[in-house]
Amino acid sequence: MTEQDRVTVNDPRGPVNNGVGPQYVFYGAGADWLIRKGVDPLRIVREDRVRLADRFVPPLGFRAAADRLAKPGSVVLLEAPPGSGRRAAAIMLLHGLGEDGGADEEGARFEELPSTDKDEGPLAPGEGDRFLLDLSGIADEEAYARAQRRLAVRRTQVQEAGAHMAVVLPSGMEHAHVPDLAPHTVTLGRPRGIAVVTRYLRMDRMPFRPSDLGSAGLQRLCDRAPMRELARLAGLVRAARDSGRFGVDFAGWLDQAMHAVTDRAGEVGRQVAAVRTAPERALLLATAMFEEARADTVYEAWHSLMRTVRHEEEATSELARTDFGERLATLEIQRDRDGRLRFGPLAYADAVRTYFWANFPGMRDDLKGWIGHAAGLRGLTTDDRVNVVVRFGEQSLAVGRPDHIFDLVVRWADSTTGPPCDPRAAAALELGLSHERFGGWFRRRMYECVRSGPLSDGLVRVLTAACLQSLAATHPHQAIVRLHYLAVRKGEAASEAREALLGLAGRDRQLYRLLIDRLRDRTRREPRGAEPHLHLLTELLSYDRAPDPPPWPDLFLGWETVFAQPPAELWTPLVSSWLNAVTGDSTREMALGVMVGATRGRAAALHRLYAIACRWADTGRQSSRAAVAALFWQHIDHAQYARTESAERAGAGPRTTEEAR
Repeated sequence: MTEQDRVTVNDPRGPVNNGVGPQYVFYGAGADWLIRKGVDPLRIVREDRVRLADRFVPPLGFRAAADRLAKPGSVVLLEAPPGSGRRAAAIMLLHGLGEDGGADEEGARFEELPSTDKDEGPLAPGEGDRFLLDLSGIADEEAYARAQRRLAVRRTQVQEAGAHMAVVLPSGMEHAHVPDLAPHTVTLGRPRGIAVVTRYLRMDRMPFRPSDLGSAGLQRLCDRAPMRELARLAGLVRAARDSGRFGVDFAGWLDQAMHAVTDRAGEVGRQVAAVRTAPERALLLATAMFEEARADTVYEAWHSLMRTVRHEEEATSELARTDFGERLATLEIQRDRDGRLRFGPLAYADAVRTYFWANFPGMRDDLKGWIGHAAGLRGLTTDDRVNVVVRFGEQSLAVGRPDHIFDLVVRWADSTTGPPCDPRAAAALELGLSHERFGGWFRRRMYECVRSGPLSDGLVRVLTAACLQSLAATHPHQAIVRLHYLAVRKGEAASEAREALLGLAGRDRQLYRLLIDRLRDRTRREPRGAEPHLHLLTELLSYDRAPDPPPWPDLFLGWETVFAQPPAELWTPLVSSWLNAVTGDSTREMALGVMVGATRGRAAALHRLYAIACRWADTGRQSSRAAVAALFWQHIDHAQYARTESAERAGAGPRTTEEAR
């Protein structure tokens, strides 16, 4: 993968002390760049945790918290100041419980729970499951009181199941803690900042000596800065090295990184103050947003921005104005040999973007409209577009405007004709979902969206990709819920959502059970609109969709629902799939008895199963199919006999085969 194929995001509000943050590696540059083909979504999260473990420095109190959480059924509540790496500490406490030679316990869940009760499904923990509950974003006493009541219920469920849960408590709310929390609470300190920086640099194979980290400025930064800033500092050292523009020694790279962290905001402020005209300021911002794009494209984006903010063009012709190259030189913007634009100092473009979003709040709506158009300029590559989207998204989240991102997701998705999904919309939504502070907002907004009225095929595809690639990794139950709403819609995109839903459920027994329960519930509660749910349930219950080994109790409940509902033509592919499975694998013979039992002895249902088996046996290899069909018929006969015996004991008299039909 080339550098052009990689997009790295260092979100100032992302997870702390973890080396990961909302950091994206987008694979490939084609239309399906977002889809990590052949990768189990849960595996992506495990790899992120392993990377975090490599860079994590335990804070004071970590060992006490680990000891308290070690016993099955344990819950630990973490109290720590903001910026101390409290969320990362919670993740590492849970991660350590599932490690045995580097592998997670087979089948155990590692899942983050929603901090609010909106769209909250049943927890249903299992033995060895691990749950993260991050309440650090709660700042309202009433909301915290509600969260503590839910926490009490979850704590009981975790204890009874033998699972584990780590909870990050909000800072400054100690006075509102209920007394029951005290025995489970551990106070964490702040990791040594210099140790955090050292660990990051070593993991990046950086050539340095301990004495290289002895400057007073670095010591002050390590003593005061949040862990996320120290992680960003180490990332900037790596970026300076990898760019090849800042020398070949560690001292030069570190110097550039230190200036980027401590001085860039002031430098940008002074430059913007010195540049008083709208065109020059607009060119600064356009270059910062489209850095590394070709000069002609940045020129086009610059003029688009000036039109957006309603700046009047000069009356003179372009030949009479200051030329583009002179403007770039005046603003110290460099044009490389490939004609791409960038600023000279490390991370200067980041600081420019931050400055404009922070200091021109009245422009934010205009900037949203500008990016909505400019991110589609013809001169941009797919990677260029994703870069622009991520940069816009970072700034929107930093100033608390997640709605700006979602508005653009809908705009870009709705403008797409045909598959695949729009990469701009997909990147923006994935950025929002992964954000520590606003991830919950995006999950709720997706929920509202999938339950609303008509959606364009483009938006359905983007929401499906987000469920499959983001939510499935962090909130799989919520991914199932949203995909279910998408899958029962009409259209080609809904068919793709249905395939994604069935594939996701079939890889995890708990998700499979959850989807069966949801579909059974919808079938019973919505008889007039039950058909799409019933069709989906029937397909889910076929042999090629079921987990291996088959979860017989779940299949029984699902088959029971299908066999109690018309139309009977749905039964044929379902029953035939399991008859084929038994033909090829005798260990699946239990399916025959379970299917018959799921009819609850109803004569009409038993007759239909008999007829399906007859037609199935008449096709294909007669000898093998005949033996399976005969065994199936025996189960049917036993069920009919048992039903007749029961009826006779009840005084109803025997029923004839003709009556059963």
